[in-house]
Amino acid sequence: MHGKTTNETDPRMDFRFCKLLDLVATQRIRRSALWIVAILSVLPTNSQVQAADPMLLKLSPRWIDGSSFWYSKPTEKGRKEFVWVSPSEKKILRAASLEELGKLAGVSLLNRSATGRIEPSETLDEARIDIAIKNALLQPVELFWIDFQGVPKPYGTLAPGESRGQSTFAGHSWAASLDGKKPIWTGQATEKGQVLEIQAMEMQAESLFPRREARRRSQARAPRDSDANRQAENRWKVERSDYQIRFISQAGKTVLDTADLGDAQGTETNRYDQPIFWSTNQQFAFTLQIEQGDRREIVLVESSPKDQLQPKNKTIRYDKPGDKLDRPHPRLFDLESGKMIHLDPTLFENPWSIDQIRWDQDGNRLLFVYNQRGHQVIRLLAVDPRNGQVTSLIEEASPTYIDYAAKAYREWIQDDREILWGSERDGWYHLYRYSADDGELINQVTQGSWVVRSIDRIDQEKQQLWFYAGGIASNQDPYHRHYCRVDLDGQNLTQLTQGDGDHSVERSPDGQWLIDTYSRVDMPPVHELRSSSTGELIFELERSDPQGQWTESNKPIRFTAKGRDGTTDIYGLIVRPKVVEPGKKYPIIENIYAGPQDSFVPKTYSALSEYHDLADQGFVVVKIDGMGTSNRSKAFHDVSYRNLSDGGFPDRILWMQAAAKAYPELDLEKVGIYGGSAGGQNALAALLFFGEFYDAAVADCGCHDNRMDKVWWNELYMGWPVGPHYEANSNVTNAHRLQGNLQLVVGELDTNVDPASTMQVVDALVRADKDFELLYIPGGGHGVGSSPYCKRRRDAFFRRHLQ
Repeated sequence: MHGKTTNETDPRMDFRFCKLLDLVATQRIRRSALWIVAILSVLPTNSQVQAADPMLLKLSPRWIDGSSFWYSKPTEKGRKEFVWVSPSEKKILRAASLEELGKLAGVSLLNRSATGRIEPSETLDEARIDIAIKNALLQPVELFWIDFQGVPKPYGTLAPGESRGQSTFAGHSWAASLDGKKPIWTGQATEKGQVLEIQAMEMQAESLFPRREARRRSQARAPRDSDANRQAENRWKVERSDYQIRFISQAGKTVLDTADLGDAQGTETNRYDQPIFWSTNQQFAFTLQIEQGDRREIVLVESSPKDQLQPKNKTIRYDKPGDKLDRPHPRLFDLESGKMIHLDPTLFENPWSIDQIRWDQDGNRLLFVYNQRGHQVIRLLAVDPRNGQVTSLIEEASPTYIDYAAKAYREWIQDDREILWGSERDGWYHLYRYSADDGELINQVTQGSWVVRSIDRIDQEKQQLWFYAGGIASNQDPYHRHYCRVDLDGQNLTQLTQGDGDHSVERSPDGQWLIDTYSRVDMPPVHELRSSSTGELIFELERSDPQGQWTESNKPIRFTAKGRDGTTDIYGLIVRPKVVEPGKKYPIIENIYAGPQDSFVPKTYSALSEYHDLADQGFVVVKIDGMGTSNRSKAFHDVSYRNLSDGGFPDRILWMQAAAKAYPELDLEKVGIYGGSAGGQNALAALLFFGEFYDAAVADCGCHDNRMDKVWWNELYMGWPVGPHYEANSNVTNAHRLQGNLQLVVGELDTNVDPASTMQVVDALVRADKDFELLYIPGGGHGVGSSPYCKRRRDAFFRRHLQ
């Protein structure tokens, strides 16, 4: 039987076990059965969750063949309705049970994965059912239960002809494999007394563990020594010792030893410990020699460990802006001549990174991507192994920053003869197609006053790209993502989704149909069926009903106002109390996170429980994306360059002033702000640089001086080398400017943002004789400000100073 109290196969655990693990992670609860049982007793079951939230936030289709499918949905009476859809016939059938639906549709739904797709389990009924699973094959099979995330869980072996009784639930999925890796059968439990017979079937899934296989394939391009040896076993062996590499012929002769390379020999601080990349004919080998940098460490003090009285020290690696970093030195070896080939470093002399290393299919060129420290230059470089000549095939340059962490898509296509390259060079994030042979631009694939948000798939046979775009629907919120298709030559751009909201699609197995789900923060999901070729609406499948979740007053309000330039629209969200009394003013609390890596105002339907909880205490809560955040134009984004203290505040203030004109109950004389991490830096900056507008701030785990924070995030947006602009943006340097009321929050074991960053603010405030509150949380990690204790203190702080 599966489904013991703490067994993850229990359908109750789908929701509650995740909640428990969150508690374990955030509250440092010991993983004992006593705690697990105690916590589970107060958490709702899946059926209770569905009863409380029956709005079908996600439609989960179960494909019968390449295009037809069925799904279930909760009803008002807490039961389920089953729906069968045939797109080609434009037919929808509904029934109260899966068995009845199958009869109406004239198809067997006992095995919902008739196409060989492995689907996650779904509990269709809380009552247990007893079934039998029989191995009808002549070989033993390994049996797996498929959990709610689609992950296989082993359930032992079935001998040939063996039948096993199994207690399970209707809607749960099972699979079988001969080798524990590749599935040969999958089926679904539907009713009591059912016999699931394991027979060989055609499977779409090639692996029981597709994510693991994807990781394995992605890592295959950068083999470690064992893989490298297998690739080159016909010619060379590799031995490593004392930071060196030795290449040895099959006859046992050492053809090249890095210990003999003089200045390029391996040392303790300049090691050969990276993967080896072999040319096609195995004549050439390429690797990186890593010259070690400062390798800064910070020490965290755990003042109140759970297992002893005395404090503990925890030391972690933590590079900071301006540090001397590990430096990769490209090394190319000709093993036939036994020599290292010198590479002119001019085009890669100051690397932040050298990666995406590969040989072309002919083995005539080595290719890699060079990201220059400071992130203003990125190059795709080609190396001729015969003479070591280095040429730049593609170069990206910016006077501000290249957002390599989020906007540097690169994909090799057409048998590696072409490359898709993401760039903001025309002022918007788009894709460009280059020849990989000579680096010539073939064409711009996407273009317009909108941005590519993500790539879904590339159909190289049809020469088509499928992707999500933001801002492509000119009459909608530019942060709404729409699903689109374009030919790789840049022609025939087609917006396949239309509804006013943020979209997510699922393609049918045969690729002909799209299930389009879209929602907004003020509108629960709508589910539509569309043609994948034209975007034509076939029919609306479901439209969720908020069922009285909001009053007339507290329904989330999407609000837009002009920013600091008088022309750019700034988008945000307003959440008011359940009852807004006529003529009464309500203090404003802004939840802020202005990190340049993304945009942060919610765009899809969600409960917004934290905002509603605050609003119901007598506040109006707002969330705004000011200039400097991402997913708009390059100019919009660049406001943050070397300017993180700006935080988009000029736009935020104008937005709130406009909102108060539209909704007079907003009290501009009482404005609070809170945030964590970069949002903590922003919250304190509000009182330091814009204290004439903001009255109170709660700053959790803030990176208050960007010289104190992790190197990658801060050098990306603040630049390198470290200059006076770092100090000018520092909350520590500007602590003496504090106006208003401040609560600082920090966890002593924060491994993301050095806790010393907050404590240096404390020191500066003390020296400036400023009043403030400090919550120093023993054992707390990053984001401890979201813990129940800190939330209670935050809410009380705002009530005390704003009401």
